[in-house]
Amino acid sequence: MEKKQALQCVVLLVCISASWIRVESLGNGLGLTPQMGWNSWNHFGCNINEKLIRQTADALVSSGLANVGYKYINIDDCWANYNRDKWGNLRGNDATFPSGIKALADYVHSKGLKFGIYSSAGTRTCSGRMPGSLGYEKQDAKTFASWGVDYLKYDNCNTDGSAEKQRFPIMTQALRASGRNIFYSMCEWGYQEPAKWGAEVGNSWRTTTDIKDTWSSMLFNIDINDAYAKYARPGGWNDPDMLEVGNGGMAYNEYVAHFSLWAISKAPLIIGCDVINLNKEAHSILANKEVIAINQDSLGVQANKVKKYGDMEVWAGPLSGGRKVVLLLNRGNQGTKVITFNWVDVGIPPNSAATLRDVWLHYTYKKTIRHKLTVRVAPHSCRLFVLQPL
Repeated sequence: MEKKQALQCVVLLVCISASWIRVESLGNGLGLTPQMGWNSWNHFGCNINEKLIRQTADALVSSGLANVGYKYINIDDCWANYNRDKWGNLRGNDATFPSGIKALADYVHSKGLKFGIYSSAGTRTCSGRMPGSLGYEKQDAKTFASWGVDYLKYDNCNTDGSAEKQRFPIMTQALRASGRNIFYSMCEWGYQEPAKWGAEVGNSWRTTTDIKDTWSSMLFNIDINDAYAKYARPGGWNDPDMLEVGNGGMAYNEYVAHFSLWAISKAPLIIGCDVINLNKEAHSILANKEVIAINQDSLGVQANKVKKYGDMEVWAGPLSGGRKVVLLLNRGNQGTKVITFNWVDVGIPPNSAATLRDVWLHYTYKKTIRHKLTVRVAPHSCRLFVLQPL
């Protein structure tokens, strides 16, 4: 008994020590659930200006998307002048952001939203149109804080060749010393497996290369992201890149699968389309409160792929209250398939009964289900369920 108690004490001390290391390293208490918001890059690239960002903030509110959780308005690359000013400071591009970044941040805040900005851990950003923050980390972090920035996406272009593990933590410390609590989104593309070390450095970390608005690209990214499921937790999330929902490259059912996979994977839900001109189908996907609730579940455990046969897959993970989320995916294009999973596949005791909720149909089945479930799934589509074992 004494040996068992001693072992428990050691485990407790290790857990406390690990928690202390994370808090001491990052120290911002943000990202307890995956971040939700909008980013300019996927749809607009470098074609951004202050009018667009203001109108986007307005649209996020008027569309109701802000009310369901999308709070960050993040400007990506190309927002700054080509060179720093004579004091070495970044400043907004005089032609496209003439009012200045602080005024823009103030406007976003006036809408009840949070404001995000972009830089790179290199001499220049990925577009080459503005300076990066390498060697200017403390100065830039203080500038961001003075403008009221709430979120930093930090890219990985035009570096000096040093390891990401060396460069990205420098910005961590700079943000901590800036005087403002700023969410830190690392965009390292997964090259040095940041999922394995990112929790002490940032609030989220890219696990993949850039997404494209295609079915194959979306699946490629989520497959890579799935390999790192065990590293996601409140305060630090795996990021398979931003959402393409609404950009027009995929069909409705493919976007439903895209959004569902990101939601169950506890990925950041960062809208990448033009929300000013958002169509009804895209809005219905992005605003699905039940799917968002899965993503924002307080347990904070990333679901993963638990069963695969051919193009048919079963993804599953735990939710708070003893519930399970289960996604059935038909990756193929050769017609509707039948997918079956047993309770043991998704972590439910084999003899249990369970209630079944279809979160896209918003329908709870009247009869409880036992042992297993068999469902037909159309090509390039998914079915998404929440099960409550009884």
